[in-house]
Amino acid sequence: MKRAWKDKVIVITGASSGIGRATALALARKGAHLVLAARREDPLDELAQRCEALGVRSLVVPTDVSDPAAVRALATQAVHAFGRIDAWVNNAGVYLLGSLEETPDDAFRQVMETNFFGTVYGSRAALAQFRHQGRGTLVNVSSIFGSTAGPYVSAYASSKFAVRGFSASIRQEFEGTGIHVCTILPAAVDTPLWQHSANYTGWRARPVEPISSPERVARAILRGLVHPQRELFIGPSRRAFAVLHSLFPAASEKSLRASMERRQLEPHRQPRTSGSVFRPMAQGTGQSAGYRSPARQWFRRLLLAGGLVATLNSLRRTATGRRLGLRVVDALGA
Repeated sequence: MKRAWKDKVIVITGASSGIGRATALALARKGAHLVLAARREDPLDELAQRCEALGVRSLVVPTDVSDPAAVRALATQAVHAFGRIDAWVNNAGVYLLGSLEETPDDAFRQVMETNFFGTVYGSRAALAQFRHQGRGTLVNVSSIFGSTAGPYVSAYASSKFAVRGFSASIRQEFEGTGIHVCTILPAAVDTPLWQHSANYTGWRARPVEPISSPERVARAILRGLVHPQRELFIGPSRRAFAVLHSLFPAASEKSLRASMERRQLEPHRQPRTSGSVFRPMAQGTGQSAGYRSPARQWFRRLLLAGGLVATLNSLRRTATGRRLGLRVVDALGA
């Protein structure tokens, strides 16, 4: 894989922390040159120094992806500096928690502007250059909430469903052209996204376990760059979560609501906040935010596996259940 991306040029949005930062460092170790974009310049400068210490070139371009002119300028500067763009990763995003009634209209709209339209603007800029070159790989970061939704994330889930549908459509438009479009759908990831979240619930929030590391998502993005796939789900429960929702939507939604209310919203009051939705926050410039406990992750995985086995055994007791059980096994790749 190192030879595959040595001296290639990759644009990464949302590179100042979390998944974007982890992806940049992983690519720098493979010898790729990087164009680093985000709203916060200081963390980008520090990241660029770390990448250059690994022997690659980097370009910092402070960019608000909700501004189409800024995204076009990002592409122009990348081509001016390196002569081409081999891949573009649309990773920039913001998170918002709150019931529909509690979420202000302007905050809901801004989540869509950043997460969805930011992806549209980045894709337009990248694909125009790819068409000129006759090749290129576009990676759009959606979410497990791009395949099924939960309560209190209507703005975020809407944006990520839109990213997934948008990516599927343009992937078909560019089929057979040498231009690839890959969608990444991570479950909960231990990043500063949670510190930056808008939260209108009045309760302190945290990611729902099991939680993946940003490095794991970065490795999946690198796989998608080397061997482009339509979609990549990431996280210990990602496939089960999506498949069981499609097979048992009512029970899945009931369980998900209980899980999010019990595990994502902590019993600690906090003031309502718009987080980083409208403007960046100074804190949270690392890859992770300290939410992940490896021992607890394995415990959660064992519970998930046990629950799936119990469900399949129950389904096999009837003829209909046996047929449905086989569908579950096949869908899960078990």
